[in-house]
Amino acid sequence: MRNNSVKKMSYDKAFIIDMDGVINNGKSLISGATDFVGKLKNGGYKFLFLTNNSYHTPEGLQERLAKINIKVSKECFYTSAMATASFILYQMQKARISAYVIGGKGLIKELKSAGIKITRHKPDYVIVGETEDYDFLTIREASLLIQEGAKFIATNQDITGPSRRGPVPACGALVAPIEKATGVSPYFLGKPNPAMMYWARKKLGVHSANCFMIGDRMDTDIVGGIESGMTTCLVLSGVTTKKMAARFPYQPDYIFNNVGEIDPATILSRRERVAG
Repeated sequence: MRNNSVKKMSYDKAFIIDMDGVINNGKSLISGATDFVGKLKNGGYKFLFLTNNSYHTPEGLQERLAKINIKVSKECFYTSAMATASFILYQMQKARISAYVIGGKGLIKELKSAGIKITRHKPDYVIVGETEDYDFLTIREASLLIQEGAKFIATNQDITGPSRRGPVPACGALVAPIEKATGVSPYFLGKPNPAMMYWARKKLGVHSANCFMIGDRMDTDIVGGIESGMTTCLVLSGVTTKKMAARFPYQPDYIFNNVGEIDPATILSRRERVAG
């Protein structure tokens, strides 16, 4: 299943952008987001919106942004569900791959599109992502399958996600009972795993040297970008403040109040700054 062909990576400037806290807060548009996306589109820059949430499909995310006046193609989204499917195809060296899945429509769609069979009969993997269908029976089945030899993967390690009423359990919380019962920790594919950054950049066809990671979280967006060799931009429109950021042992290349302050035409990558 592994593709050994070498695709030439472009050194053109490109942008990978977190969504919640960067472009929007729930259903509210963050100041400057429309102008920034407009600059990307008008300048012909390659870009992707990157999300750890595996529940939504690219079409669903496209529709959600369109409602707050950000109109882009469905090809402009990359999710942890997509990264999970790509990773499994890359890893497995056999024609038929199967998985027991606890997850939403976005995850199930990506796995099926990749030719991965959804089953509870001796699956190669147990895969967990965000879902609205989660109960003792699914926890029990996943735990037994892992003990019987299935590999354990989760789409992301986020403990909570946003909702109108406040934080709600996300994938990292959903895997906890299974991990406790089996003593097996899952492999998390979402940010800050550099694997997700790799597959996102591969989708864009760009080299890390001229790729920018823009996010509002030091512990996912920024560290993931740094470990992937990208230039990192922290925006203060989400969860991280300047004071919080200063306490981390790693630091972003840039700090902005919001994405509206970022000019794609003039911002310099690490590669350009070193060369200059």
